[in-house]
Amino acid sequence: MIILIVFLFSAQIYSRSTAISESVNNASIAIVDEDHSTLSRNIANAFYPPYFKFAEQISASEVDQVMDQDRFMFVVIIPPRFEADVRDGRLPSVQIDVDATAVTQASLGNSYIQSIITKEVNFFVNRSNATIDYPVVLVQRRAFNPNGTMSWFSSMGALLDNVTLLAIILTGAALLREREHGTIEHLLVMPLTSFQIIMSKV
Repeated sequence: MIILIVFLFSAQIYSRSTAISESVNNASIAIVDEDHSTLSRNIANAFYPPYFKFAEQISASEVDQVMDQDRFMFVVIIPPRFEADVRDGRLPSVQIDVDATAVTQASLGNSYIQSIITKEVNFFVNRSNATIDYPVVLVQRRAFNPNGTMSWFSSMGALLDNVTLLAIILTGAALLREREHGTIEHLLVMPLTSFQIIMSKV
């Protein structure tokens, strides 16, 4: 029991806080640039560490091969006439091939890539980082975790889970021990409810 308690309040909390990745980290990405325009180059240059490795240029015929070989987690395919279509007000689409072996990284990375491409296209169209002035602005402040580090939240969640788990286990162990020694019968004939007995053990 002591070994279990030491494990739950040390190694188990550490492993849970570090096991779940809260952001994309050093993901490999390739670009298939079939447009060779200023906008497509800006999009390719927008991917950099620590979230992504620097994007590598590959050809369209290599996509299936490099994805099968696990060389890249993401492949962004920019179609021909992408910049011209954006200039003309059309809505061209960019294809993103994702290796979803690491599900969390793939899901987060896909969102990051969409956000980066949208930001670059908006900057290209507006020629500036235009912002919308809203009448109400929501300001968020974190008192005890200013950087929003996910491992801090995960470790607190693990701590509370372990406290709950141990409360159940130790309560059951205490009641079994008292049943073996015959003291549980004495408790049951006292003017206490079963809830009061259990809560006192917790």
